[in-house]
Amino acid sequence: MRAVIQRVIEASCKVDEETTGSINQGLLIFLGVQEEDTDEDIEWLSNKIVNLRIFSDDQGKMNKSIQEIRGEILLISQFTLFALTKKGNRPSFIHAAKPQKALLLYNKMSERLSVLLNQPVATGKFGADMKIKALNDGPVTIIMNTKDKDNF
Repeated sequence: MRAVIQRVIEASCKVDEETTGSINQGLLIFLGVQEEDTDEDIEWLSNKIVNLRIFSDDQGKMNKSIQEIRGEILLISQFTLFALTKKGNRPSFIHAAKPQKALLLYNKMSERLSVLLNQPVATGKFGADMKIKALNDGPVTIIMNTKDKDNF
């Protein structure tokens, strides 16, 4: 499971001109799922995300988590995080989970983050052509991979 986590002032997702999710201060998270991913990956990643101290304290230092600032999350599914670009110019997505499994784990991640934050998580629309707007804060962007936990 891979996540690209961006600290934002605001973010939103539209599908066919209809807003599916929007947030104010918080995190915009792009989530990619692999076939090998399990509930254990969701547990590890969701706990890391909600406890990341990437929001500023009174001294301007990154010392606060999204929980501490009562921030919001917009979670977007993005299978292209598993693009292989080694050969040729057309990316291969053979390491991305099949849609049925990816949707299941994406929904579980959304539910788990909601529980940890004690509030709903805004989402995109799985499998749709989404238009994402974000006002990055910092910018602060963190990339995490559950298969490479020792480096995070």
